[in-house]
Amino acid sequence: MVSLNQLEVLVKVVDAAGFSGAAKALYMSQPAVSNHIRNLENSFGVQLVHRTSQGARPTQAGEVVVEHARRMFELMDSLEHAVADFRGLGGGRLVLAGTATLGPYLLPRLLSDFAARAPKVSCQIRVGNEDQVETWLMRGEVALGLCIDTPRDEQLTAEGLLQDVTVLVAAAGSPLAGRELVPEDLAGQRFLMRETGSATRRLQERALSSWGLDAAERWDLWGVDTIKEAACQGLGLAILSEHAISRELDAGILAALAIEPMPPTRTVSLVRRADRVLTPPEEAFVALARAVAVWPT
Repeated sequence: MVSLNQLEVLVKVVDAAGFSGAAKALYMSQPAVSNHIRNLENSFGVQLVHRTSQGARPTQAGEVVVEHARRMFELMDSLEHAVADFRGLGGGRLVLAGTATLGPYLLPRLLSDFAARAPKVSCQIRVGNEDQVETWLMRGEVALGLCIDTPRDEQLTAEGLLQDVTVLVAAAGSPLAGRELVPEDLAGQRFLMRETGSATRRLQERALSSWGLDAAERWDLWGVDTIKEAACQGLGLAILSEHAISRELDAGILAALAIEPMPPTRTVSLVRRADRVLTPPEEAFVALARAVAVWPT
């Protein structure tokens, strides 16, 4: 018998173009993903996914099933919105997304206040880079997202909330620490960069360009935690949100460098699809986020 869970797994395999990517997105093991697809194919009696050394892609039958599955998920989402109108904040679900900086370091702090006001609402946080968050919003997989850059899709609207300060950091004990720096002092340094598709990566590139360091050596690393650990090990300099490295600075394992001009600040925005009708929990979170003037502690 076909289940919604199996269909969700199939859609994730197609979106991720592979079983390992789907497993990561669903927080499942790869064998579990493969088992769901195998059972789904047995139920339909046809192959739904081509498995290759380069990944996975849908068969013609798989494309049909994925298309119908997306429609079913949209109907389920619409049903949940309709029922939520009768619940108010007495129940329901709030699904949010944030970038690799805002998801771990801002959303939990906002949800702490939200959960105190609406303890019966179930909450879920997804974390990805800027491009991934926008994709989830466009597909309707999440209601609201916290992002940095202006959305590229015109169907998404952004509302500025607060400012985020970025900092140039190095390992504790770096000879660059403890003095006033100018861009020329950074010549010959390696810079630790976020992955392509990240808003922080785009900010890092703008900062290096403004310092005349377009030709500087760069290492591409995936995620904030990876960059922080690499910086702590003396592998290079990094430009990150002050909130992402506050504990490392307090612990004395990273040092903030005083550079003029400073790295640019950026605006944290609440992003949503313009045509999405918000549920009461979603509206309540929007109201809470609008009331935040500074980064909560």
